[in-house]
Amino acid sequence: MALKVSPLTKIISLSGFLALGFLLVILSCALFHNYYPLFDILIFLLAPIPNSLFSKHNAESHDFMNESSNNVQDVGHFFTGMLVTSGLALPTVFYHCQLINHYSCIMSTTGGVIIYLSIVVFSWFFNTGWEDDEDGLFGY
Repeated sequence: MALKVSPLTKIISLSGFLALGFLLVILSCALFHNYYPLFDILIFLLAPIPNSLFSKHNAESHDFMNESSNNVQDVGHFFTGMLVTSGLALPTVFYHCQLINHYSCIMSTTGGVIIYLSIVVFSWFFNTGWEDDEDGLFGY
């Protein structure tokens, strides 16, 4: 028997994970009196935007070997990947330049990954329609 979790429970738990990500990045700044890791929040908040903007363009085929490939979506995936990679590399570069210490680097990277994954799961959750639920969004 499958356990069915309500959408409200999913939203609350994802909000908790998002808050945990923000907490880790802010603690990496506040505990070590260095606010460079706040740039990591900005990068990870901007990372899903190109993917969501360029994914609205539909193509006939999603096959990469087909000549009519979806170049617009590929550009969105490229910019999203570039921002995610920059968000992962930025604390490492700050650590290498001795702007932050290694604890701050680890906390900032972990918090940034949690922030990005929370945003991706939120968008995946809202893109999968709730029309197939018999109870609707909140069980009314």
